Amino acid sequence: MPDYHKIRIIYILILLFSSSLMFGNVKSRDIPPEKGRSVLLLSDLPSAIPKYSSIIFKIDLKKKIEPILDFIRDIDFSEMPEEYDIWSDTKINPYQVSLVEMKDTFLLDLRGYTPPINKYVTSDFGFRKWRFHYGIDLKVHKGDSVKNAFDGVVRITRRARDYGYFVLVRHFNGLETLYAHLSKILVNQGDTIKSGNPVGMGGSTGRSTGYHLHFETRYLGNPINPNDLIDFTSHQLKKEVLPLNAAHFEYKKEIDKIRFWTIRSGDTLGRIAARTGVSVKKLCALNGIKSTTILRIGRRIRYT
Repeated sequence: MPDYHKIRIIYILILLFSSSLMFGNVKSRDIPPEKGRSVLLLSDLPSAIPKYSSIIFKIDLKKKIEPILDFIRDIDFSEMPEEYDIWSDTKINPYQVSLVEMKDTFLLDLRGYTPPINKYVTSDFGFRKWRFHYGIDLKVHKGDSVKNAFDGVVRITRRARDYGYFVLVRHFNGLETLYAHLSKILVNQGDTIKSGNPVGMGGSTGRSTGYHLHFETRYLGNPINPNDLIDFTSHQLKKEVLPLNAAHFEYKKEIDKIRFWTIRSGDTLGRIAARTGVSVKKLCALNGIKSTTILRIGRRIRYT
């Protein structure tokens, strides 16, 4: 019989004798031998038996035990603003952070940029008639491949009344970009994608009067003029590193200013509401008037 089997038997017998001595106060030599059997005495046992033995318990000490890890998405957000702890699958700006009065300057690494589409600009960033245009429009044809600008993770893919089919990507450099009016979306929420990967196909869905790509660049939900980053004539970066500061959000001060509409011939509250994007009910509340109030030519109506 192999030695380790003998040691296991001895170890078990020790446990049995120890139990008998503890509860019965019986000495090992007081136990009469059964006929034809020998008695194992404590004095006959080895003087030292290891408390734990890899031989007795058959423990394979050479085998490496792999730790159990929680699932971690393969993304490092360590350099991201702490507000990016918020992750929304539906809201374009869930952060509610105003950067108009920001004190610090953040350096955004723009290297690795890929143009979403190599076409000309059809509408620029800024005021467009009565509403502000938070992106830049680039000409596309139906089915053109629209590409991701920087490495990142897809945060939103959905259809909206104004944007139509759109994709929003959070990038590892701290920016988020939005691609709207697509005819088809080619990525899923949570996808990790590289710069240059297609996110969708050119189209004219949503509030659109023709085939074009509406492209936005945002930081903590706040739109940045894409012209501050990119030359849309050459489709190249203006700078590899952008020092982002409060000056990039000066346009919001203009938006926040109170604005008035001067009554012209033929104007009605309904027409003013359609032109300004403000409801008749709100126009009345802002100006302390009723929907039946007669509008005099030359009068100024507050609409923001």
